[in-house]
Order: sequence, then C-alpha cells, then structure tokens
Amino acid sequence: MDIYGETFESRLMLGTARYPSPDVLKAAIAASGAQIVTVSLRRESAGERAGQAFWDIIRETGCRVLPNTAGCHSVSEAVTTAQMAREVFGTDWVKIEVIGDADTLQPDLFGLVEATRVLSEEGFKVLAYTTEDLVAADRLVEAGCRVLMPWGSPIGSARGLNNVYGLRAMRARFPDLTLIVDAGLGVPSHAAHAMELGYDGVLLSSAVALAGDPVGMAKGFRLAVEAGRLGFTSGPLAPRDMAEPSTPVLGLASFA
Repeated sequence: MDIYGETFESRLMLGTARYPSPDVLKAAIAASGAQIVTVSLRRESAGERAGQAFWDIIRETGCRVLPNTAGCHSVSEAVTTAQMAREVFGTDWVKIEVIGDADTLQPDLFGLVEATRVLSEEGFKVLAYTTEDLVAADRLVEAGCRVLMPWGSPIGSARGLNNVYGLRAMRARFPDLTLIVDAGLGVPSHAAHAMELGYDGVLLSSAVALAGDPVGMAKGFRLAVEAGRLGFTSGPLAPRDMAEPSTPVLGLASFA
C-alpha cells in the first residue's frame, strides 16, 4: 500500500482508542500486523502524564503514527488540531475529519474540502475521511489530497459497506489514487468485501477494540484483508445470471 510515496506491506490500519488495557492494545496491534495506527490529539494529551504514557506505548509498537482530527466540527477546529498534531507527533501526515452531522457523524464535505486546501498549502499530507460522493472526491483531489478514505457506513455502526455501488464507482473514477475504506466495518468479512472491490486498505477501530477478544478479532481482520486482496488481484469470476456447469460436458459418454 502506497501512502504519499511510502510503501507499507500491511493494508490494515488500526485505531488506538477504547481498548480495555494498554497490554491488550499492544497485543492487538501486533496480531493485526498493522504498520500504521491512528491517534487522536485529544487522546494523547488528555493529561500530561497519561498522555506521555500512551505515547510511549505507541512508540513501542514501531508503527507509523497517523494523527487525526476526530471530533472536529468546523474547518478552523480541524486546521488548528492538525497544526497542533504536527508539533506533538512530528509528522506532516494527518487524517482530516470535519464532522457535519452529530447523529451519523457524516463528514461535512464542504468544510472537508476547505480544510484540505488550507492544510495542503501548509505542506500537510492529507488523508481525508469522506463519503463515496464523487464530486466531493474530485474537489478533494483538486485541493491536494492524495489519499481518500470513504466511509463504509457511519462510524461505530458495524454495518459494513452500505453503498457498494458508490464505492465501486469511486474505485473506477480514481484507479491510480490510494483509496482506503474507513468506518463502519464490524466483522472481518466486511473488510474482505472492501478489498475485493479493489480498495488499497481499510481502517478500523471499534470492531477490534470493543470485541470480546480484541486480539483474536485483530488477527481475523488481518487474514480477511489478505484474503480480500488476493481475491481481487487473482482475477475473480464475473457474476452470471444463469448457471454454468463446473464439469466439462465435452467427451462425456452418450447413452441415447
């Protein structure tokens, strides 16, 4: 998976919030094989000592850190949070979230494009949490974004891919852009489905953190992502409306 010129073997990205303990978090990251983890600035700096301890845990994993602007509801809030995150984490990468609806946590696409433009001009490498809307995607690319992260379904809903047609259309529109399905994945089969559509990766958090066995679920998602990618790259059969026998009929004996 390529992100702004850097190549990663793992196509699974993992959030770091809401785990039952630091040890479970570390074990889940290891089981997932993830090389990139997302971190909220609010989480890291919740308290001076607690924040430093959390940051030490993340460093120990050896993963690349992707700060996000989770919880931001305006352009100014998202931009300021991104600027602060760059200072705290020492990276130009940022996952931009500008939430427009409190119930669905759907992105504010207008604000997202504006924030992306501002941050791109400041040298940030933006990964944009968006919907499958193609017009918004075009505007984000024009604003400087090179990694689009359309939602599968609302954050934390565990509903999987609500709009397969829209996600497939986005993949077709941007064949050379890095696309990562973000949000709403609840079980490994959801991740496999996203990968079978040709997406470059998936990002998930609650599905692992809140599972009965986070470590086992992390491993399940890792295997699903690998299987889905193989399913896409190996040339799957096209769907048919009618049956087609799997056993050749030529050469069979005739008893007529």
